[in-house]
Amino acid sequence: MSDEQIDLPQGTLDLLILKTLALEPRHGWAISERLHQISSATLRIRQGSLYPALHRLETRGWIDAEWGTSENNRRAKFYTLTVKGRAQLRVEAETWARFAHAVFAALEAPPTPA
Repeated sequence: MSDEQIDLPQGTLDLLILKTLALEPRHGWAISERLHQISSATLRIRQGSLYPALHRLETRGWIDAEWGTSENNRRAKFYTLTVKGRAQLRVEAETWARFAHAVFAALEAPPTPA
């Protein structure tokens, strides 16, 4: 895999945040670092994208936020997946899987003769 970072397709960040929060609550920086780690450093989520997405997900009722103390003893907002968010994660994951399958099928199809 290349060390080159890629831009996320529209809507993908929401899915990745929901998936990251499915296991445990995390603060914003930890969400970003986890995505960077599990993507073999391919995904780097900038704060200018992450925090508006977190606010959007909170407004939709898919995540809750609560202030707490981070592992380095700083005040941080921790995000938790809600029941509604878990349901949305299933929908988003299924939609993404169908989309990815369709793209792979198109890429693997033999070229049409001219």
